[in-house]
Amino acid sequence: MQYVLSCIFVVWLLLQPSVASSQALRFPPQGAAAAGQGNAFAAQADDASAIHYNPAGLSQVEGIQVAFGTTLLGGSIKYKSPTGIDTRGDFGGSIVFPAPSHSYVSANLQAFGWDGMSKVTVGLGLTSPFGLNTRYPVDGPFNTAVTSAALPLVDIKPTIAYKIHDDVSLGVSADIYTFAGFLGEGQVEQRQVGSGALAGASVELSGKGTGAGATVSLLYTPLRNGDGKPVASVGLVYRSQAVVPLSGSLLVNGAKVADARTNLVLPQIYTGAIAVWPVRTSEREWKLELDVEYVGWKSNRDLDVHLSTGGVIPQPQQWKTVPVVAIGTEYKWLNPEWLPHWDVAVRSGYSRTENPVPDLTFNPGTISLSSNTLSIGAGFLCKGQGRFLGMVPCGGTSAL
Repeated sequence: MQYVLSCIFVVWLLLQPSVASSQALRFPPQGAAAAGQGNAFAAQADDASAIHYNPAGLSQVEGIQVAFGTTLLGGSIKYKSPTGIDTRGDFGGSIVFPAPSHSYVSANLQAFGWDGMSKVTVGLGLTSPFGLNTRYPVDGPFNTAVTSAALPLVDIKPTIAYKIHDDVSLGVSADIYTFAGFLGEGQVEQRQVGSGALAGASVELSGKGTGAGATVSLLYTPLRNGDGKPVASVGLVYRSQAVVPLSGSLLVNGAKVADARTNLVLPQIYTGAIAVWPVRTSEREWKLELDVEYVGWKSNRDLDVHLSTGGVIPQPQQWKTVPVVAIGTEYKWLNPEWLPHWDVAVRSGYSRTENPVPDLTFNPGTISLSSNTLSIGAGFLCKGQGRFLGMVPCGGTSAL
């Protein structure tokens, strides 16, 4: 068995404010290699993050692979009302906390000595693909709508990929959405300053729950080079809608006044992707990819809160389905003379996202804008006889 250590750096250049949450609740970056390419990765999907981007691609990952990462986000939210009133918020602090993170582990069953199961690869992912914290001044113009909101939702993804043919693989994963205490309060929260009879009071809605969906995907590789590596691939991915029933409480000035419940609807997503490698030799690789998604936010009609007292707190949504277009590229040097036993990659990408939230139901707790995002990144993969940081062996029996 061979272990590989990798060191990956990604830099995001945000061309418009609040682009990190510009897809409403959705947070797309769930892997360093993909993020560096603007998340155009569903047709490449050749590392453990395929669990998220295209489960079928997991069939390309040999042996056992473990990957984890986090995205450090900062900055502020600025809003100027039509009347000229300015307010500024943030994502829960100078750096988002909890930071959106992901972890993956995959294993081709042949790695366990089951040679007859070489076409089967299994994996498990833990991601945070929806929700970021937002916070506004308690004395700001939004205070009767929201002063803070948090959605520490995680997605647990048991996954299996099967290579039905040398050129065709299928993948299936469950999506178990839930809340985890180690990612904050372990529940969704929204706070605001009361109005009317509750004028000036601190009002808080909180709840938690678990919902499930599924992802099914296909990876088709019609063209390969002489070494059997893909030079053209097509990826198709379908993520089902999921409903997370939330149960919790309505609190006023910290005291519970009623039980509360609502349903959080997460969208179905259709993804089509194509990748081509104009250059793919034993020394260099150059990939270009185009991904197109349709995110079905239309199913998010309302987030009305039903109270045990019989009352209802209306929260209309009426969001709309929107396309997301991503273009990415990656150039690799394989075991170059100037850095032997390493692969070095540079990456770049661009994505365009439309705003799913209509002006009529705008909520400052969910920052959503049409946006253009440019990303650049670099990756360093240590393998074979290489040593990570000059000390840790990356391959061979000494790495066990």
